[in-house]
Amino acid sequence: MENIIILSGKVKYTITLDPTVWIFDDRKVDLTTIFSTTASPSNDLEEYTKSVSKHWDREIMEGAVYPQTLKTEKKYEKEKVLTGSFGIPFQPFLKNAVPDKEAAALVIKTSTSEHEISLDDAKDLILGFSESGKPLLEDGPVHVYFGDGSNHKNPIKNIREFIIK
Repeated sequence: MENIIILSGKVKYTITLDPTVWIFDDRKVDLTTIFSTTASPSNDLEEYTKSVSKHWDREIMEGAVYPQTLKTEKKYEKEKVLTGSFGIPFQPFLKNAVPDKEAAALVIKTSTSEHEISLDDAKDLILGFSESGKPLLEDGPVHVYFGDGSNHKNPIKNIREFIIK
């Protein structure tokens, strides 16, 4: 039961979170790259044109490159899961709990302290659940990262409960 985290408080539904099954979730994100990429406003048509142009140029210079076979793609994905560091966005869990209209803050309870953040900031949280392919057993079950990556090097650890106030 140490791996189970409860999301409760001023919510319509109390949510039970089990990080041990998130490795199979399609919403997982790679923690090694999510904070290193910078989001910039882009023009979709321009991006598409550049990518097609780059692909066309490569085919002319190097010849056509055939896609990986399904077998090698599965092997690559399996290896990535066994060695990667992953997290999952907190927003879907928050949305499913249906916070009350007067709810304004999220309290993150750890084994030693409490951290309070606004509900708007809570929507951007990332819950890290795996590091180098292993679950976070020592200081887990999850680490909390802010969406802007400001605490990427020093996440909130030893999470026990989330409470909506």
